[in-house]
Amino acid sequence: MIKRSSILLFLLVLGTALLFSQESGKDNQLRNLVREFRQAKVSIPYPGLNAIDIITSKVSIIAVKDKKVLINISPRTLDWFISQKFDYIILEKPDYKGVISAESVKEAMDWQSYPTYNQYDSIMQHFVATYPDLCHLDTIGTSINGKLVFALKISDNAGADEDEPEVFYSSTMHGDETGGFVLMLRLADYLLNNYNTDSRIKNLVDNLEIWINPLANPDGTYASGNAITYPTRENANGVDLNRNFPDPFQPFEIQEKENRDMIKFMRNRKFVISANFHSGVEVVNYPWDRWLSKIHADDIWFNSISRAYADTVHVYSVPAYMDYLDNGVTRGAVWYIIYGGRQDFVTWELHGREVTIELDDAYVTPAAQLELLWQYNRRSLLGYLENAMYGIHGVVSDLHTSLPVPAKVYIAGHDKDSSQVYSDTLTGRFTRFLSPGSWSLSFSAKGYQDTTLNDIIVITGQKTDLSVEMRSVSSNIDTPIPETPVLYPNPASFLMKVILPGKLAGTVNIKIISHSGLKVVDYNKVFESGSPMEIDITGLSAGGYTIIFTNTHSGVSCSGRFIITGRSL
Repeated sequence: MIKRSSILLFLLVLGTALLFSQESGKDNQLRNLVREFRQAKVSIPYPGLNAIDIITSKVSIIAVKDKKVLINISPRTLDWFISQKFDYIILEKPDYKGVISAESVKEAMDWQSYPTYNQYDSIMQHFVATYPDLCHLDTIGTSINGKLVFALKISDNAGADEDEPEVFYSSTMHGDETGGFVLMLRLADYLLNNYNTDSRIKNLVDNLEIWINPLANPDGTYASGNAITYPTRENANGVDLNRNFPDPFQPFEIQEKENRDMIKFMRNRKFVISANFHSGVEVVNYPWDRWLSKIHADDIWFNSISRAYADTVHVYSVPAYMDYLDNGVTRGAVWYIIYGGRQDFVTWELHGREVTIELDDAYVTPAAQLELLWQYNRRSLLGYLENAMYGIHGVVSDLHTSLPVPAKVYIAGHDKDSSQVYSDTLTGRFTRFLSPGSWSLSFSAKGYQDTTLNDIIVITGQKTDLSVEMRSVSSNIDTPIPETPVLYPNPASFLMKVILPGKLAGTVNIKIISHSGLKVVDYNKVFESGSPMEIDITGLSAGGYTIIFTNTHSGVSCSGRFIITGRSL
């Protein structure tokens, strides 16, 4: 006769074995999905704020919704996730039947299907060939697998670095969030096609330098080859690019190639406002992403531009679109915390202003829905760019020489956590976005007396121009004004002459810097006192430049500014 205790022990062992078998089966299923598709999406019950803080540092959380945490598992994070023994559910493998590839470039440019990678390349080249005066094609870099990461500049004088605010739209950093990819291509086409017929478009293109990067992660989107079939969130190394930007307080992590290139590009351009586009939910998300307890100094302004985007969408969309969280708007960390996100990097380190716009509940927007995505968002996309023309736009210069001064621009008692901005080293220009009201701006720079201007009025939808002159610390009424070079003709076209102060006689280093801060000329030439020196500017595009002359022996230098006009051959 079998004892009761033995039966209980047997049932306990059997139950444990069955549970282990079930868990092993689910883990194996997860492993197989990741092996086949390079990723898998799972959900776990919401574990609380402290646990989320740990999880988000280890795996890629893609959303927190309906008391569940949605996670994307990649080959790099698979073992850690399984080791934690989470009570997880594998979400259904996505159906990519809606990803319809265009048969030709012409069909792709109807914007009702997805381009192949080769068609995407051709579309970008087509823009430049068709509108050479309005756009310039650049490459931010290349992906790990060698695919080009394009950036298209649209402006009324695209070949020149003009003295205009620079703005940036970037999409599909997550390769399987595809709607924004086509949306950005269509936006570029719309701006170029309507420049001569739509006054709103002309105003944007004439007064801004608009940069559009439709596809930041080509290896993820085109993971299966030339067509989009099984796109992945991560790049070719299995890394989530939007968790891989420099973080102010986390240990340094080497950025992926795509991010290293993007960081260099953004540091050089110094965009005043930007946005990056995603999918998975429908909401506009503004900083901070990494801090729940910190509120950005300009939180009210951030909320207002996010609110304006979502509210404009609501006017032109179905009622259920972009109504997540606070009716389509959230501060990032209130939703869930992430580390290494791009919008926090831009706002913290670059002193820019960036938001993240989630366009669609579906990660891969079905081709049949691309038209609706455009109609819902078109006016909001234009309105967001127009923010760059509002706020305070100023220039900081030396009281005596009128040369630009690189100054810290801040509001005492208001700015915190890196919210201040800086005037450009070469032009002295700055842009500061603020909520409506009366503000006092302070300016500090090495070698200059601090300056504060009070009662500067900011009005919604208007631009406030400001000219700031700073006095040198050593300045007094008897201080001589430093000598400056005489440049003529100015503006010039092909050749310019310069008369330098006599103390620079000898071998002189000549550097020419574009308006955007890029060094375009650097060479040495002998200068004889009293004789004009010729400067060949044939190879430079039209626009404004700063030229710096430095005696290579004494180190004495002087600088000036000149303009190159359009050339007729």
